Amino acid sequence: MSASEEPVEASAENAASPRVSRKSVLRAAAALGATPLLVRGGVALARDRGTAARPLAATPSCHDGDEPTVEQIEGPYFKPNSPLRTTLITDGTPGTRLTVSGYVFSRTCRPIAGALLDFWQADDNGNYDNTGYTFRGHQFSTAQGAFSLTTIVPGLYPGRTRHLHVKVQAPGGRIITTQLYFPGEPRNSTDTIFDARLLMNVRQVGPAREGTYDFVLDTPQDPTTPPTTPPTTPPSGTWAAGTSYRAGDTVTYAGPSYRCLQAHTAITGWEPPNVPALWQRD
Repeated sequence: MSASEEPVEASAENAASPRVSRKSVLRAAAALGATPLLVRGGVALARDRGTAARPLAATPSCHDGDEPTVEQIEGPYFKPNSPLRTTLITDGTPGTRLTVSGYVFSRTCRPIAGALLDFWQADDNGNYDNTGYTFRGHQFSTAQGAFSLTTIVPGLYPGRTRHLHVKVQAPGGRIITTQLYFPGEPRNSTDTIFDARLLMNVRQVGPAREGTYDFVLDTPQDPTTPPTTPPTTPPSGTWAAGTSYRAGDTVTYAGPSYRCLQAHTAITGWEPPNVPALWQRD
């Protein structure tokens, strides 16, 4: 998946010219708090609503060469049970401030609401917290499919370029594990894991940096509308959509027993086997 079409630091890695797509329209609408009108699977642009002497060109195709987000290795530093949070830093955290934002889309360019995003990274010195949960946290995409992470630019350690780790999962979908990279990094050319398809767009904003990236998940779902009316009975077992669970709660689902890892309100698609960040099998 290419990064969002926004200002980019100059680099030969991402010198492609900007393109207009239906994802761009969706991003703009979400930023304004509006919902674009979908017509026959496309986005109805403002120009399509007026009168014209001749037919206008079709809305640019949503599929602009994008494939599902490239998967990469998990690495040795992942830890389950990360806290639910969108900010991984405090006022006193050393390092260059970084905000990463974007959207989670399906292959049909529809935003995926309630997608799980679990981030982890090195600190300013290139070290991972393997005893606690510093620079680790998960969140869920909004009804518009948006996410935002506040953190710092990760430090370097031997053999790797700068990168962020992330696991992404649509409700009911499989987990995608990947990494996000920074343009213009000297080590990009020597890191054997680096993949230019996972470059973020990054710009300098005062002393801080802002990165953007959109994930595309290969899901057959139509995720434009999150579940609003949970079923009155669970699909099976004692787990139930619509129930508010606390960390430590136990349920059964389709036979096995599961323990809740993070407080949440269950929705269809977040059954225990589907969301390991929320449930651990006993």
